[in-house]
Amino acid sequence: MNADPTPTPASTPTPAGPTPTRRRFLQQLGAAGAAGLVVGAPALVRGRDLNSRLQVAAVGVDGMGLSDVRNIGGHERTAFVGFCEVDQRRFANADEAFPDVPHFADYREMLRELGDKVDAVSVSTPDHMHAPVSLLAMRLGKHVYCQKPLAHTVEEARIMREVAAETGVITQMGNQIHSAIEYRLATSLLRQRPIGAIREVHSWVGVGGNQYTRRLDPLPEASPPGELDWDLWIGAAPMRAYAPGYHPFSWRDWQDFGGGALGDFGCHLLDPVHTALGLGAPLSVKAVHSGINDQVWPAWQEVEFMFKGTEFTGADELKLVWHDGGRQPARQLAKMPDNLDLPRSGSLFVGEEGTVVLPHVGGPRLYPQEKFRGHEYPREQGFNHWHVWVDACLAGERTSDGFHYAGPLAETVLLGTVAARASYADLDRRGGYDINAPTLEWDAEQMRIPNLPEAERWLRKDYREGFGIS
Repeated sequence: MNADPTPTPASTPTPAGPTPTRRRFLQQLGAAGAAGLVVGAPALVRGRDLNSRLQVAAVGVDGMGLSDVRNIGGHERTAFVGFCEVDQRRFANADEAFPDVPHFADYREMLRELGDKVDAVSVSTPDHMHAPVSLLAMRLGKHVYCQKPLAHTVEEARIMREVAAETGVITQMGNQIHSAIEYRLATSLLRQRPIGAIREVHSWVGVGGNQYTRRLDPLPEASPPGELDWDLWIGAAPMRAYAPGYHPFSWRDWQDFGGGALGDFGCHLLDPVHTALGLGAPLSVKAVHSGINDQVWPAWQEVEFMFKGTEFTGADELKLVWHDGGRQPARQLAKMPDNLDLPRSGSLFVGEEGTVVLPHVGGPRLYPQEKFRGHEYPREQGFNHWHVWVDACLAGERTSDGFHYAGPLAETVLLGTVAARASYADLDRRGGYDINAPTLEWDAEQMRIPNLPEAERWLRKDYREGFGIS
């Protein structure tokens, strides 16, 4: 079977000419019904000429960090003043794109040495270092662009939101599809309510699992490469011996460093769900999965969130189910033709009068086809997510994806990882579901799990000396 062709930027074109301005972005968000997500915030002024470039220090400059550097540096009013990498081999690509930027291995030394030369900081490290770097930068008065999922624990996400508000710096999470035409189009479409009230939502990603899923112990010890400062790479996490399986990519599989498939993709796929439906904090969460230990995340999982209903839902509560590791909702829910498959990754909105299927990085499609044939989709425009942040820093305006919004979204995603850990403590060697996985009631205001307080230990973590967040 085939995937249905979906509306793409080609069918909802971006006008020719330069990248749209920040002011036009704010205006269009308001026209799309999302104005409530974007409000003014005080600009941080340090006596610098406001017409000068935004001077940026980047922590993490290869992999996704390289994409961040290239996109931020592509803005005509930015200049890099420092690159930070704990692995000296990972400077080469950033140096080729932006020569003669000073190198640092320790972000703390970089910020201390550069001082007021730094206006803003880009954070593209493994998840476990997002909060230590971002919080230090914000408390020093620096604007921050931080990669998803923003933080490593629910507590970190909460503190990052609070500190951003206290300091007044301009922030943005690196879930770049938030500004892309596909997800903006989906948000506009869903807010027009062509399928009526939404009854339930499913989001899924095709990746998940890892070669270490059934490993109970850390990887075999090895000697780190001479170019890698392993102590700085471990940073805030509990110290363990180096092994090639951790750096530079597979760290996501490990609980000390990442959040598995949910941590990797949750803030992408759940973003249009939260934005379009105006969701708040979940009321409860429950996870079932393939098995877990105290080292790595499950090979697959399904996480069920319950939310308080909104004006876009058809009941007092809305069920949102996350699937990963190749698992998907039943395709019959989508009301698609028999010759079409669900996309490999995406979201399904089940309404009273039809469905919306939203592929990951693809335009939305209405079903059943015969009901919506000829339906006029809204016209939208995409934006460079990184440039939106740069423009906001220069103008002193808060973005729609600042930590005021990204923090609660990240809390939802990270609460799902808490539920996974709470399902059962020991690896189920028989595989399959744990039918007794507990439903965690969530008191967002107090940041408590009142019906299972022992699970609250996973809302936060301890830090190695010198890498704390207080």
